[in-house]
Amino acid sequence: MCGIIGIIGKSPVGPLLLDGLKRLEYRGYDSAGVATLVGTGIDRRRAEGKLKNLAAVMEKKPIEGTTGIGHTRWATHGRPNETNAHPHMTPQVAVVHNGIIENFRDLRRALEGDGQSFETETDTEVIAHLLSQGLKAGLDPVAATAETLHRLEGAFSLAIIFSGQHDLMIGARRGSPLAVGYGDGEMFLGSDALALAPLTDRICYLEEGDWAILSGNGAEVRDAQGSVVERPVKRTAVSGALIGKGGYRHFMQKEIFEQPAVIGDTLTSYVDPLKRRVALPEVSCDLGNLPRLTISACGTAYIAGLVAKYWLEQIARQPVEIDVASELRYREAPLPEGGAALFISQSGETIDTLAALRYAKAEGQHILSVVNVPESIIARESNAVLPTLAGPEIGVASTKAFTTQLVVLACLTLAIGRAKGSLTANREAALSEALLEVPQRAAEVLAMDAQFIGIAQELAEARDVLYMARGSLYPLALEGALKLKEISYIHAEGYAAGELKHGPIALIDDLVPVVVCAPSGPLLTKTLSNVEEVVARGGRVILLSDAEGLAQASDGVAHRIELPKVDPFVAPILYALPVQLLAYHTAVAKGTDVDQPRNLAKSVTVE
Repeated sequence: MCGIIGIIGKSPVGPLLLDGLKRLEYRGYDSAGVATLVGTGIDRRRAEGKLKNLAAVMEKKPIEGTTGIGHTRWATHGRPNETNAHPHMTPQVAVVHNGIIENFRDLRRALEGDGQSFETETDTEVIAHLLSQGLKAGLDPVAATAETLHRLEGAFSLAIIFSGQHDLMIGARRGSPLAVGYGDGEMFLGSDALALAPLTDRICYLEEGDWAILSGNGAEVRDAQGSVVERPVKRTAVSGALIGKGGYRHFMQKEIFEQPAVIGDTLTSYVDPLKRRVALPEVSCDLGNLPRLTISACGTAYIAGLVAKYWLEQIARQPVEIDVASELRYREAPLPEGGAALFISQSGETIDTLAALRYAKAEGQHILSVVNVPESIIARESNAVLPTLAGPEIGVASTKAFTTQLVVLACLTLAIGRAKGSLTANREAALSEALLEVPQRAAEVLAMDAQFIGIAQELAEARDVLYMARGSLYPLALEGALKLKEISYIHAEGYAAGELKHGPIALIDDLVPVVVCAPSGPLLTKTLSNVEEVVARGGRVILLSDAEGLAQASDGVAHRIELPKVDPFVAPILYALPVQLLAYHTAVAKGTDVDQPRNLAKSVTVE
């Protein structure tokens, strides 16, 4: 959510700032802007909407300067318009900001009482005025920044430039990520390494409360108390080549079709195909004697956790509690002594998930995390990290990150089952083999892509869509509904099929499509009974099943999609692909912005 880029360079930085912002589009935004130092002043360009609008402004009125900052904004305080777009500035400073300043109203009232006037509705503008107030009082930029940071409450990352100070930029982070990039006589700031990929591969990740004073020759990092500290500079493997669409129409489509490869990559790092046995990274806790595993996440990652709850309880016989992170952190759940907590996040920087992690850590839990960014905040604050190998995911709606999360959680299930003695070696081997088959089965599903286009045309005409399933597929009904809502803006709900008679059946008529995930297995007959109830009331059923399941289905089913038969254990991973394809093609049919749907952001770093 929101993106920051900052450069102290040797040549005009306007085009580089714009390019860096393009690399941050995946985070979600509704306006953008840049500011540079020119002579003894500050020059600025801003635009509402997409970066093409900012690019047009900069083409019409080029911006000079070798030191500058840029920002893509996702509105939290203030409407998404040019006036509220970052950078915010006074004659003395310009600042870009990710996050929320929780006490900005009190600060604004105090500043207004001192005669300051405000141009925007944002919380960020108070930062610029606080900095200016310090400078006018005779403080140098570093001292003014220290005083300002002391007065701010909330979660944020900042990049600041000062008029006339061409060899100075200050970055700060509290609860929101910020990376420092090291070049040859140049220095950079970015929300993540992806923004800095074409500029440098030498990255320092600021830690909680850190702030950095940059010049062209390097950076001095200080902690929250103002003491100078050393933070490691690492080489990152993130490459600009990883973010092209590769001939696909959208990033989401590309990422859907990358799933056989990234699922295979992730499996390779966790499963020994010869021994048919899972090998986890060192988790430094006794998996065989956990009184309870508490899982928490947000959005699609939470749905991955729901699937894991089924697996862990049924296969590993491990007691599990699960809650969305924004609820867990506030309901103050008692957590058992000797327990562990597992947090799932694509970005590793989701603010609610991070806060829930810190609550669990304070409660004495051993912290595990499943993340796609090993250098992320959540990874760094965990006792053990179980990485996914999805690679950069640019589309806002999660696809390959979700399926690789499921793969890792499946492997964790087998490891815990083995440690607890609830899973025999033969059973682990069979389930490991089922996992190893998923990349090929996934490729077979993707080869059926054309079958989903016609069905999606029908879904695009619907006002409401229901999804149903049972058992470990029930979370896939939730995920299918979430995907459709996210990118097509059609109202959709996912239900456990057994709940149909307890309310949702009242919605069924011939205008309501019902997508059913029903692979063959112990719950097939029960699920098909629910399908009959829908058909009897005129509902248009889209049935996802294998040959065995389709053979038992009612003749009244409107659409049948035959998926490969797999072990019920891995069915949730495989069935993620068809619900993704249905959502994708429906959104394309409706003409929505597939990769950057309205009001959504890839990485949610504010509450």
